[in-house]
Amino acid sequence: MSVSRVGLIGAGAIGRAHLVGAAQAEGVEIVGIADPNVASRALAEEFSIPWFADHRALVDEMKLDGAIVATPNALHLPISLELIGAGVGVLVEKPIADTVKEALRLARTAADANVPLLVGHHRRHNSIIRTARSLVRDGKLGRLVCVSVLATFLKPDAYFNEAWRRTAAAGPVLINLIHEIDLLRFVCGEIASLHAMTSNAVRGFDVEDTVATVLQLENGAVATITLSDTAASPWSWDTASGENPSFARHPVESHFISGTEGSVALPSLRMWHYAGERGWFHPLADEQVRHAAANPYVEQMRHFGAVIRKEELPLCDGFDGARTLEITASVRRSAESGEVVRFK
Repeated sequence: MSVSRVGLIGAGAIGRAHLVGAAQAEGVEIVGIADPNVASRALAEEFSIPWFADHRALVDEMKLDGAIVATPNALHLPISLELIGAGVGVLVEKPIADTVKEALRLARTAADANVPLLVGHHRRHNSIIRTARSLVRDGKLGRLVCVSVLATFLKPDAYFNEAWRRTAAAGPVLINLIHEIDLLRFVCGEIASLHAMTSNAVRGFDVEDTVATVLQLENGAVATITLSDTAASPWSWDTASGENPSFARHPVESHFISGTEGSVALPSLRMWHYAGERGWFHPLADEQVRHAAANPYVEQMRHFGAVIRKEELPLCDGFDGARTLEITASVRRSAESGEVVRFK
């Protein structure tokens, strides 16, 4: 198997996750790190790879096939455009860009240049999520009728010591809710409209700390997402799934998907259905749906290598990433206007 040479641009927490994932993935190797923060040199030394203060030097010297853009959001577009111009495949972290207009520009540029572009919505690579998608798409639950998502957790006070996290440029909508929007689209289908309400009543920052969203899917199902980063609660994907070992794990459910023939809860993948007579006077049977457990960051890196070599199509390409950003950004617009936002 050929091995794709990849550079990492941005050495923050998510950058480390990519390094760990690449170390276990087949067909891809991270050959250098670029980050202007001198402290990131230690990370490069830990993984025994070269460090560069500037991403251009990384590209020029290391003969890259691809690069991971894990920088602050404002740099996603300019750096990704440079990479595409150099013929280097791109894995850009979510959100793909600051605005939908910028996201579409990036997607079109990559498509026109025939350079691979993958957006880092890593949950799509989680075997639990992919199994749930198959249950829905294969009709195992019957016709999808409703989905309920809880993403309620507590960010410690120290998290907000960085001023930008207290502004509208941050907040749980763009940082956290975007994951739930993308998961809903990937597993259950496209979103037709939404109506949202937000609150900043607990912290009083310029940005929301709590949001509730009602969404209508194109297939007719209705979904709700309740999210708060100020709740002393175990009910969220990050704390329930064990996907990220940085978070304390609690063995509870966070996602509930219901259809006319059955329902499934995540992350446990416990499915409920009627084995005999149907209706609420009769008991439901439950079963544990099996899946092949895999680290989503390892699988995402394996996939990126295959995308670079054009052996696989991107699981989330630029246009797909732009759609998730468009829907997520509309949550605040709906909350501010009090109106339903509809999508074409």
